[in-house]
Amino acid sequence: MNRRHFLATTATAGLAFATNAADASPRLRVAVIGHTGRGDYGHGLDTMWEKLPETELVAVADADVKGLAAAQQKLKVTRGFTDYRKMLAEVKPDVVAIGMRHADQHRDVAVAVAHAGAKGIYMEKPFCRTPAEADEIVAACEQKNVKLALAHRNRWHPVLPTIDKLVKEDAIGRLLELRARGKEDPRGGSLDLWVLGSHLLNLICYFGGQPLGCSATVLQAGKLVTRADVKDGAEGLGPLAGNEVHARFDMERGVPAYFDSIANAGDRAAGFGLQLVGTKGIIDLRVDQDPVAHYLAGNPFRPVKEPRVWQAISTGGLGQPEPLADIGKQVMAHVVSGRDLLASIREHRQPLCSARDGRTTVEMIAAVFESHRLQGQRVALPLTARDNPLARL
Repeated sequence: MNRRHFLATTATAGLAFATNAADASPRLRVAVIGHTGRGDYGHGLDTMWEKLPETELVAVADADVKGLAAAQQKLKVTRGFTDYRKMLAEVKPDVVAIGMRHADQHRDVAVAVAHAGAKGIYMEKPFCRTPAEADEIVAACEQKNVKLALAHRNRWHPVLPTIDKLVKEDAIGRLLELRARGKEDPRGGSLDLWVLGSHLLNLICYFGGQPLGCSATVLQAGKLVTRADVKDGAEGLGPLAGNEVHARFDMERGVPAYFDSIANAGDRAAGFGLQLVGTKGIIDLRVDQDPVAHYLAGNPFRPVKEPRVWQAISTGGLGQPEPLADIGKQVMAHVVSGRDLLASIREHRQPLCSARDGRTTVEMIAAVFESHRLQGQRVALPLTARDNPLARL
């Protein structure tokens, strides 16, 4: 069974996981690390464990004293720490949720958790700031046999194998390209690439395989970004510049992938997403929407008089009602991904969105800036330089 087909069985099995699983084996003890005012607790990475009866919340760490008190009350845990290292040493949790969104904290916390003896980590995106930091996290997790799952929730959506099947059955003809656009709100451009585009780059790799090369340009107010435009980025991302990004990736399976984001160019009703564009149709994925996928028949480059109708894609197939109850809510609440992390610990395998997958996404982002630094030249992946290329612009 290959990784893509494994997703179908694991995700579906995870949804059906018995609520009395905790009775079959001891519940895994979970500790949460957040930082009020500096990334907080991500998108529900603190509360997701309440929906997983096979786990038990035992402690929380937050460097902000008031935020810690609020988190203890919210999570109903008596043990609270302002120093996460002290928490790790005293509590010795089985699983740690690294919730804060600010990426400058992720490397140090993830490496500390790995060396503290935890079995698993569930971490908010973006993964970290540079490929070098990603290398350190991957090395620590693999050295200590820690399973790390990165919260690109849609990677676990069980509709993905249904899309695979439609593509294989020629529903969209020959796959021509993978085309992604960021959310394109006021964060559009480089910040969008990091914070929201990372979800899309992860899905690009699901459909396209590993990235082999990248060519890109980054602009600020319509002009190529220069050293003078580089500032310390929001959300702890480090050097950042540009409110417009245009990137092309050469992918392992031979289909090019594109990512574009322009500040304030987005449609709030549509959100952000990825399209699989083929000679006979398009499959569209809207991140965090329900239903998440739709299909449009017909050559996208050929105007026709007859109206074309978008059809929803469910785990049951094209145009079929969704057989899995509340699947969208379960994916968004991290239930499916959380259960896969727990299963990966039991089964001695990697989660479906692992530390290595997180490193690939960070490297794709760094490749965008490295190509821009080299005036749009194609750069090969993996990158030789492991830092933030904007620091060398």
